[in-house]
Amino acid sequence: MPNRRFAAGEVVMGRWPGSVLYYEVQITSYNDLTHFYTVQYKDGTELELRESDIRSVSSFKPRKSNSSSSSPSRRSGSRSRSRSPGRSAKGKRRSSSQSRESRDEKKKTVRETNLTLLKLNENNTSRYNGEPDSTERNDTSYKILQKVESELEIGHVLDQYTLHPRRQKKKEEIFLEQRVFETAKTTEKVSTQTKELEFGGRIGAFCMIFFLPATVFYLLLKCKQEDPSVMNFPPLPAFDSLWETRVFGVFLLWFFLQALFSLLPVGKVVEGMPLLNGRRLQYRINGFYAFVLTAAAVGNSLYFEIELHYLYDHFLQFAVSAAIFSVLLSIYLYARSLKAPKEELSPGGNSGNFVYDFFIGRELNPRIGNFDLKYFCELRPGLIGWVFINLAMLLAEMKVQDRNEPSLSMILVNSFQLLYVVDALWNEEAILTTMDITHDGFGFMLAFGDLVWIPFVYSLQAFYLVNHPSEISWPIASAIIILNIFGYYIFRGANSQKNAFRRNPNDPKLAHLKCIPTAAGKSLLVTGWWGLVRHPNYLGDIIMALAWSLPCGFNHILPYFYMIYFTCLLIHREARDEHQCKKKYGLAWERYCQRVPYRIFPYIY
Repeated sequence: MPNRRFAAGEVVMGRWPGSVLYYEVQITSYNDLTHFYTVQYKDGTELELRESDIRSVSSFKPRKSNSSSSSPSRRSGSRSRSRSPGRSAKGKRRSSSQSRESRDEKKKTVRETNLTLLKLNENNTSRYNGEPDSTERNDTSYKILQKVESELEIGHVLDQYTLHPRRQKKKEEIFLEQRVFETAKTTEKVSTQTKELEFGGRIGAFCMIFFLPATVFYLLLKCKQEDPSVMNFPPLPAFDSLWETRVFGVFLLWFFLQALFSLLPVGKVVEGMPLLNGRRLQYRINGFYAFVLTAAAVGNSLYFEIELHYLYDHFLQFAVSAAIFSVLLSIYLYARSLKAPKEELSPGGNSGNFVYDFFIGRELNPRIGNFDLKYFCELRPGLIGWVFINLAMLLAEMKVQDRNEPSLSMILVNSFQLLYVVDALWNEEAILTTMDITHDGFGFMLAFGDLVWIPFVYSLQAFYLVNHPSEISWPIASAIIILNIFGYYIFRGANSQKNAFRRNPNDPKLAHLKCIPTAAGKSLLVTGWWGLVRHPNYLGDIIMALAWSLPCGFNHILPYFYMIYFTCLLIHREARDEHQCKKKYGLAWERYCQRVPYRIFPYIY
């Protein structure tokens, strides 16, 4: 094992990833397995650097003293003094017209310096590829470092330690950048183990594996009861009411039918956010087409009098089938992740503990050929299934309650949630910038959430209304419609602004927005929707969740479970985002929080 060159607490010069600039940093720790140093910059940003990217402060002293002591020709006076001041002027001649001697010296310094580009790792600047939700601008490092100089007051190191002139790029600079880029391609990929565990760590992950399915089945059994009050626990169902092979077969048919639709050569192909190794995966955007084809297939089934009431009658069995399939899928995902390259593992699901990694997910983007399993499950089987479960509940309500038409409450619930799903499929490309895709691995948490939680818990209001009718008047319905439109307006406006800012920060439509540059090479929006609260899209989500629950009335709290759960989930996500952003952006995040003090609810939280 190689010896350490630098000790914890030592102040050294660390090279900024992807550039040739050195900054004063402090060593905080050393990883004996990966041989990476964790360093902290003056603005609080923490990164992991190789030893080859760290130099002692003394090596950056003016070149005059070093050269004069080491060069015999200078000691003997064989060199003219006209060149020595040009090297030791300490920046006095770094103006718009820099001398030829200084430029030649810098070119020599570049040639003598062995640059090895740091692989972007767990705490690196592109770890989240645009997540969390505080919106970021991907400027070039050449421009952002000039902004950092004025914003974070560490710019004095730019002139002192820059290895190429800070002006219009010359041929040697372009060559250097190409050389650094090629070095990045061949740099050995190292993935450190996950240090910070979420959801209560190993014990919490173990409990969640059992708690999530138990919650789903408890809620579904409660909706079937005549009195669904909280303290009225449902009896345990018989085994034959939980499992039927035919139901499992229907679920498999649905899953693979959606997989077939996703593979159809329709829709555009786009690139995702950059991965840690610099690659961009390709995704086919055809979720809306899959929804239209599914709707046509369901409509054709209804035309030939194939009743969707079968789904209502066997709803609990479908939930059990989906849960079993999600467990089998999770086992497959964990097994294949053991053979995945280290650079393809998720930064948050590589702890080395089986239970935790099984729950969180080890592999970031598991694919079978070009078929991306995580991306497919995020939008297709569960989200589209949610809509048609609601439709089945609408038809079941008419049959169970002997109605000629569905109730106004059922129509509102179906319409609101249909709008939400269609919006997600129409804006499918936006999911590529979310944490689920760019950061979270694909394990039991996402597999169960996508295939079980979304279709069977999100449809809870419609399932509840089948046996617990709630009659509302048109004035009340109008107020609920206005509330849902208001929440959707905030939700869609915030997400559209965020996605446009990430894709093209130089869009003239965004010229009015103000932002704070950060040392991570990004920028944080402080005006527009993101100047109102730090997570305006969460605010819109919560308002819509309330609008979905209100048509069910106030007789029981059960229909409001989704709203309560969703609010708690978003608050948890917001806390996780706050922690990661503070760690990632340091001083810039503190300034952002001062400008935007409220997290989700204006003037409240």
